[in-house]
Formats: sequence, structure tokens, C-alpha cells
Amino acid sequence: MNSKDPNQEIIEHIVEIELGMFQSVNSTVHSPCQDHLKTFQVMRKMHYSVFPKEILESYLLDVQLAKDAGRNLMTEKYARMEDRIPPLNSSELIPQIVALEAHWMAQLRLRYPRMFQGSGEMFEIYARCELETLSVRTLRYLFDFMRLAHQDGRNLVKERYESLVRSFGYASLEEKENSID
Repeated sequence: MNSKDPNQEIIEHIVEIELGMFQSVNSTVHSPCQDHLKTFQVMRKMHYSVFPKEILESYLLDVQLAKDAGRNLMTEKYARMEDRIPPLNSSELIPQIVALEAHWMAQLRLRYPRMFQGSGEMFEIYARCELETLSVRTLRYLFDFMRLAHQDGRNLVKERYESLVRSFGYASLEEKENSID
């Protein structure tokens, strides 16, 4: 009997499809992750680790439909990041979601300045371009979840990175921050 968390199974399925898409991205800007596919997988799993089943199932449907239609969401995201194609989605939810993510990341940059350096501009561009590849249904689920998390005082970006550093053997973000010279 498999006692694995059902969300973990959905996440692994999403990342499997995304990995196939990612491996065939032909971008003008080489991503270091393309040389380190395990890093790509770890980062994508970390990204999804805070989402409830409803969002994961909706996004899984998005990637499956894209794959079936011959679309590569990773290629589209990187093309948007490089401003090689016009916006893919003009949902009013995208800037609201990016604002929440940017707010949470700004909190991390203040609290953990060695781990989270820079202005956050690339973080926002990446987030916006990735969100443009999502369906309106997934964006709605995501926005509703993030808004409630914010109202509850949660920081989903922090939760993601807490999960990541624990997977590398650190007890917390504080411990990881203090280990950086």
C-alpha cells in the first residue's frame, strides 16, 4: 500500500511533464537549471509544495492540455521573459498575484539578506511570465488561496523556502542564513 501524500503524487506528475517541456526549451538565454535537471525538479517541487489539491489538480490539467495541444509552457514562459512574444494572458489576477509574491519575497530579502539578494525584479518577471501560461481557472484558484494565506499572516514564499532548506538538512531559514559567510 502506498502511503505517499496524494498531493505529492500530483506534484510529481506535474514536474514530470514540465521536465519534458523544460528539456526541449531553446532559449536565447541559457538557464543554468538546464545543466542541472535535478535542481529544476527540486525547485519546481518546492514551488508547488504549499498549494492545496485544488490548485495542483487545476495546474496538472493545464499542463496536460498544453502538452496534448503541442504547446510547451516552459518555452512560452522563457519567450515571455525574453520579451520575444506578446503577453499570453491579460488576466487582472496576474498583477495581484505577482504583488503578493513580491511582497512576500521582499520580507525574505529583509530578514535573510545573504540568502535573498538583489532587487527582486527578476523574481517578479519570472512570476508574471509563468502566471501568463496558466488558465483563468487556475489563476482564480491561486489568487483566492494566496489572498486567504495573506489574510492569515502566512508568507507562502517563506514556506516554500523553509521546505527547501529542510530538504537540504537545515532546521530553518535562520540556520541556513547563519551558515552563509
